[in-house]
Amino acid sequence: MPLRIALRLCLSTALITPLSALAATPQPAPFADAPAGEPPASWVHTRINKDRPGTAFSIVPEATTNVLRAYSRSAASSLVYTLPDAVAANVRLQWRWKISNAVPGSAMASKATDDYAARVYVFFDYDKSRLPFTDRVKIDLARNLYGTDLPTAALCYVWGTADAIGAIAPNPYTDRVRMIVLQRGDAKAGQWISESRDLAADFQSAFGEPAPAVTGIALGADTDNTGATVEARFGDLRLVPTVQ
Repeated sequence: MPLRIALRLCLSTALITPLSALAATPQPAPFADAPAGEPPASWVHTRINKDRPGTAFSIVPEATTNVLRAYSRSAASSLVYTLPDAVAANVRLQWRWKISNAVPGSAMASKATDDYAARVYVFFDYDKSRLPFTDRVKIDLARNLYGTDLPTAALCYVWGTADAIGAIAPNPYTDRVRMIVLQRGDAKAGQWISESRDLAADFQSAFGEPAPAVTGIALGADTDNTGATVEARFGDLRLVPTVQ
């Protein structure tokens, strides 16, 4: 085979493989193509604390596309997307988000300050049998109490206030959720910020062990503890194979 033909084949394979891998990876339902109004039905509005108002989610126009708006006024809830098939964790999660303002007093230190201008959760298929007995009991009780399939392991990327960018800590309600601060404060409020996270690397850093498969994504903005008001907006999210 002539060298120039071999080089062309290698180049075309390098270009096609990432695209074909992306096409084969299940993706969260997009917002850009959704009509203004209610979010796509595959994104399920989930409230854990039903004694508090839920965050209001809607599809709104933004420049030349549509995005998800999350409005919270002393409220808390999430919009959850369950992937049709679990995805191996050697992927990057990419998205863009912006906020109206940071939440005053937001911090990982306590339940009373567990409010964030924006959250992006990633749920993992962690084998419950690997957990200590007391943790298994707590998860079963919580699932029965709240009537929802709470994850056994999750990362929660947040736009915070008090904590430093890059800080990682257990959620004050459960150590099965590990918080990672990506943005903080008002310096970038009102600006679209693009994020790209290596999920396997972040899980290893947060939990100290290899990441299981990814099963779902959740988005939110919550202010039920601090009583603040905030609006967050999210563009489409994509799971992109990590370049080896």
